[in-house]
Order: sequence, then C-alpha cells, then structure tokens
Amino acid sequence: MTRYEASFEIDSKSDSYAARRILERTYDTIREESRSFRGDSDAASALLEEFETLRDAVKKPSPGRLVITYEQYDEDFDE
Repeated sequence: MTRYEASFEIDSKSDSYAARRILERTYDTIREESRSFRGDSDAASALLEEFETLRDAVKKPSPGRLVITYEQYDEDFDE
C-alpha cells in the first residue's frame, strides 16, 4: 500500500476560509456522486454523513490543521 499525505496549517482567517472551501467542495462532490450510486445506499449515506461532519466543523473560522491522507491499495478493482 502506498500512502500520500498533505497537511495544511490553519493559522489565519484566510487559511480557515480555504480549508472550509476544500471541505465544502469535497462534500458537494460526494453528495452529487452518491445520487448516482447504485450499490449499498447505506454506505453512501454513511460516507456523506462523515463529510458533512467535517464540512460543518470548519464553518466557524478557527486555527487548526487539515490533514488529507490517500492510501492506495495494491489490488485492482473488481470489474
């Protein structure tokens, strides 16, 4: 498994705004994709709920850190 990580230090209102925009955009994208999701709708709802929590957490500007981790597995998709 390969792991990639990006960390964003939030130490100003403009940084906080940028983090909020990242999470809002991610939430909107997942929401749109989940509408066309034809598999387990409970899994799609749970994923959307998790990102909704993240999106709501950054609504009030405050210092912090946003860490994005992508883990790439060695196997392929089942087709």
